[in-house]
This record gives sequence, structure tokens and C-alpha cells, in this order.
Amino acid sequence: MHSRTDIDDRCISALRFLSIDAIERAKSGHPGLPLGAAPMLYALWSRHLRFDPQHPDWPDRDRFVLSAGHGSALLYAALHLFGYDLSLADLQAFRQWGSRTPGHPERGLTPGVEVTTGPLGQGLANAVGMAIAERHLAATFNRPGCEVVGHRTFVLAGDGDLMEGISYEACALAGHLRLGRLVVLYDANDVCLAGSTSLSTSEDVELRFASAGWHVLTVRDGNDLEELDAAIGAAVDETSRPSLLIVKTVIGYGAPSKQNTFEAHGAPLGPSEVRAAKQALGWPQEPPFLVPEDVAAACLEAAARGAAARAKWVAAYAVYRAQFADLAAEFDRRHLGRLPDDWTDDLPVFPEDPTGMATRKASEAALQALAARIPELVGGAADLNPSTLTALRGAGDLQAPETSPEGVQGRVGASWGYAGRNLHFGVREHAMAAIANGLAAHGGLIPYVATFLVFSDYLRPALRIAALSGCRTVFVFTHDSIGVGEDGPTHQPVEHLMSLRLIPNLVVLRPGDANETVAAWRIALERTDGPTALVLSRQALPTFDRSLVESADEVRRGGYVLWSSSADPEILLIATGSEVSLALAAARRLCEEGHAARVVSMPSIELFQRQPAAYRETVLSSQVRARLVVEAGRTSGWGEMLAGGMALGVDRFGACGPGGEVLEHFGFSTEAVLAAARSLLASKDTT
Repeated sequence: MHSRTDIDDRCISALRFLSIDAIERAKSGHPGLPLGAAPMLYALWSRHLRFDPQHPDWPDRDRFVLSAGHGSALLYAALHLFGYDLSLADLQAFRQWGSRTPGHPERGLTPGVEVTTGPLGQGLANAVGMAIAERHLAATFNRPGCEVVGHRTFVLAGDGDLMEGISYEACALAGHLRLGRLVVLYDANDVCLAGSTSLSTSEDVELRFASAGWHVLTVRDGNDLEELDAAIGAAVDETSRPSLLIVKTVIGYGAPSKQNTFEAHGAPLGPSEVRAAKQALGWPQEPPFLVPEDVAAACLEAAARGAAARAKWVAAYAVYRAQFADLAAEFDRRHLGRLPDDWTDDLPVFPEDPTGMATRKASEAALQALAARIPELVGGAADLNPSTLTALRGAGDLQAPETSPEGVQGRVGASWGYAGRNLHFGVREHAMAAIANGLAAHGGLIPYVATFLVFSDYLRPALRIAALSGCRTVFVFTHDSIGVGEDGPTHQPVEHLMSLRLIPNLVVLRPGDANETVAAWRIALERTDGPTALVLSRQALPTFDRSLVESADEVRRGGYVLWSSSADPEILLIATGSEVSLALAAARRLCEEGHAARVVSMPSIELFQRQPAAYRETVLSSQVRARLVVEAGRTSGWGEMLAGGMALGVDRFGACGPGGEVLEHFGFSTEAVLAAARSLLASKDTT
């Protein structure tokens, strides 16, 4: 443990007032956390965190997550002081258009920011994913005497983080998995945006986390650097359990009239209060954004120690590469995000079959083939593997080795300890998705998660963050329509498919048969700049004879002409998923009646809209005004493609009954589609 010095106090003050000056200049921001939490962040970064600012993507760096993302000004101040490529000019542009210092941290925008945070609880759950990734990669790549993975994940979280349900979902799993390299510093100032936390909570956080298997310590004075240092050191030494440090702080510390009140949380202090705070804490009034030379030098000493740690790792990795060349090549490939050269070699090709199979079943076959070739593919479901068919056979359950007694098995076989690739999230959809984002952000792994489409509601905030931050996460949603049947309207998604399509940077794929499903998986894994949602059926769908219809490879275009009776069709039938076979059957009947019909399979509206205008015109000819969309979901959202046509969909909640009967009652049969097409043709003939 280090003893406190005057330079430590000056560094802490610099962190505080770089943050406050940035907020004042922006006339927007959250000063309470930076003033209260600066000592704990300084203790961590100067004495414990292992980082190299010149190499922010070093694979074995410690990860730091500011889960309380509203305190971003403090993180940016730390990144600047500790040598990252973030200038004073960047701090002065805090919260401004085009700056690298946005109001909440954004992954990929600011060097040193590991994940996008702000929606409370997301960052903490991301960190659990990062800690899982570290343990899995360590179990996969480390060899006796040659350990190339051995870092920690640190989190700064606030009262609001711990109020969110996602935090306890994620932390319960972290305790179960005994993630001893995960340390959470809890900024316990007992004040939230609207007032004291006592207005809404009185739980004993220490007992709650202890009961979940965490190591819990309390720091009574968040300004006591020695106490903070000792507590962080004790957490680092505890390797059998994750650690929670309850750090008692004062929100807005040093601002005389606002400290310890909700007024310090989410608005600038104002010029007079800033002057008073600087006077109270002994900091010069001018100039703003002051970084004294001794402060800069002291912080850069910590950066130099991090650079030395990285250099030591690089040397050790060279020895590792010499002894384990194949493992090193695999380690490098994974961290570059490149798929193996042979990753598509075993993908199934399904023959024509009128009975066919559920696309969830086709997905299972594709997933098994992919997992055999792509060892970094890991994932699981929210207690629904037997239904979503997403367990990796022969890949083991990821469990803490200490809690995996011989004979305890899941559905996919015995535990492989941390080397297992099947994650069991329990009934925790929200945390599952955010943990997967953490796995993706960590690097070296490609995560997938699964649940029923109707329960995408439970994880939507994390899905949105995945899209916003470009996480390479695959979301598998099965039981995709009212075809779910007997479980009734509570389990029958209606609005979900269209609502997912509204999320920017999310690619949604609803394949129409087994071979389209395989193509959808290929698209999902090739995509590196954002998440993909695969929307799959419970019920069996016919497998098309690809010698009579277009190749499933065209799924990559999002939409394509599956079948056409003429180069100049009278009507376009546009369908997705389970309704494609209905559209095809109806189109062939129309052809027998003398009508020229074209069937367009549209598994992904997003991918189709990215195609050149000339291609889109070849699929959806602007000369054809008779257009019928067939999809078992809400019809709103199809307007642009309808072009005055009509949509056969579901604009009410579903109903209980056998799946086939429910679909037929709602108008999803060949006869119903044919009748709608005839009606549309007749109306176009008369206009």
C-alpha cells in the first residue's frame, strides 16, 4: 500500500476540476460523481489498473468500465491525464457536436472507452461478460509457465446502477461463476437525480451481494486514499469471488451549497459554486482546465508502469509463440476478428422437402457445423436451449471449476470449467444480452444468445446498445409468430419483428426455409460492425427445390426474386419467413389462372435497402403497382414497399390454439393469400 502524498491530492483535484470545467463550458453534464468519486478512480488508475495508453487495444490490458456513464467527464479527465490520445481541446469540446467526448461514453469513439454506457446497469453487465471472456480465454490459451491471459475487469458503478434489475441479474451470475477477477467500485453516495435513495430503497446491499457469492468490503471514507488503496488491493488478492467495494462518498464533494444533495447530480454547478468549490479544495481559480506539470508527470508515471507491463507481456508472448506456435496463431486470429479460412466447409445444404423443417431446427444444424469450425463462437439461452436449439453439442458447459463436481451435467454434457462454450444465463434475458455485448467488446470471442422472439422485449435496451456501439453479437429469436399456437397471445409475437427493424444498425433476418437459414447464419458471422437478429420459426416450413427457385445465396441482398412466371409480372407477392411458402404456392396458382406473378423473398429489409437502386428496381419493379405483402406480424412499416398495394398481416394480439389452426384463422393459408391477390388484381384492373 502506498502512503498519501501532496501530489496525490493535487492529481485528485485535477481530475475533479478538469471534469467540472468541462461541464461548465458545455453548460451541461453531471458534476456530482466526478467530485465525489475522483479519489477512488485515482487510486485505481494510479496504483492498480494495468494499461498502456499508447496501445489501448493490448489484449491483456485490464478493462475499466464506467457503468455510471453520466460521470463521463471524470473518465475523460482520467484518460487525458494518464496519457491516452485525448487532448485538452477534446475535454473543452465536452458534449459538443462532433467531439470525442460525448455526454455518455461511446465505444469506438474515444480511446480507452471499452463499452458504451449511460443506460444504468448496462456497463456493469458488460463487465460481467468481459470477466467471463477473460476466464474462458485463459482456460483456452494459457499453459503452465506461459500465461498470456490474466487481466482484471474493474467497474465504477453508482446507486442508480444497482437499482436496475439488470445489475442483479448479471451479478447473480457473476457470483455463481466465481469471477474472481471482477472488481466493482460502488460509489455509494445515497443520492440520485430525484433525491435521496432512501425515498425508494432500504435494502442491505452488502448482504445481498454476499448472498450472491461476492466478496464485499466497505470503504467508510471515499476521500481516504489509503483506505481505498487497501480495499482495492484486497479485492485484487481475492481470486475466488468477484468483489464489491462499497465506497461511501459525498456527491458533489467540495461544492458548499450543493454537495450531498440531488442538485449536484445532473446540472452544472454554476460559476459561483465552481469558484467556491475550488476555494474549498485549494485549487487555483484560473485558468480553467489547469494541469500543473507535477500532476501531469505523476500521472504519466502510472502510464509508464503500464507500458512496462505491456512490454513484459510482449516478451512473454514471444516465448509463448515459440513454444506454442499454433495456439499463438489462433490467439492472434481471434483478436483480429478474422474467421478461419475453412469456416463454411461443413455448412449443411438441405434438399427439397415439402414437409421441411422448422427454421430453428435448420439453425441448429448450421450452428453445430459453424461451432466445429469457429472455436470462438460461444453462447447460450435464457434457460431455453431445449426450445431454441442453441446448445453446442460436445462443447461443455462454462462453469466455475470449483463448483462443478463430477457428475453434475447440463443438457449438453459435463462441465468443462471456464473452457466450456455453453453459457447458462438462467431466466435473465436482459443481463444475457448485455453480458454478450461485453463478451464481444472484450475481443477474441463471437457471442450469440437466444430466447423466444416475444421476449426480445426483456432485452431490448441491451440490443439497442449493441447496435449503437457496433457489437458483433448474434441474437437468435425463435418461436417467431402466432404459429407458436397453444401458448397463446402472451407468447405469440405480433409487433416485435417490425419493432426490431426500427433499431438502426441492427440487421434482422427472417429466413423462409432451411437453406435461407444457413445463409442467414453466414451473414450474421461475416458481419463485424454490429449485431444481427435471426428470427426463426417453431413450426416446420417446406424446403424449396432450389433448382426451380433462386439460390439461397441471394439472402445476402436482403430481398430477391425467389420465383417469377414472367419477366413482366402483373403482381408482386412479397413475403418473409413462414409466409414465403404460402406466397409461392399462391403465385403458382395465379400463374395457372393466367396471371403473371413474381414472388419476392424479403428476409431482411435492412440489407435490401442497402442495395443499389438499380438492383432494388429489378426486384420490386416500379411499374408493378399490384403488390401484396404477406407476413404474420404488424403491417405498419411496409408502406414504402407496398406502393399502394396491400398487406396481409396481424394487427391484433394472437389467440390460443394449435399453431396451424391459429395461422389459418388469421388468414395465413394458400387460399387466403390467393384470395387477397385476386382482390388486389381486380382492384388494379378497375383503377
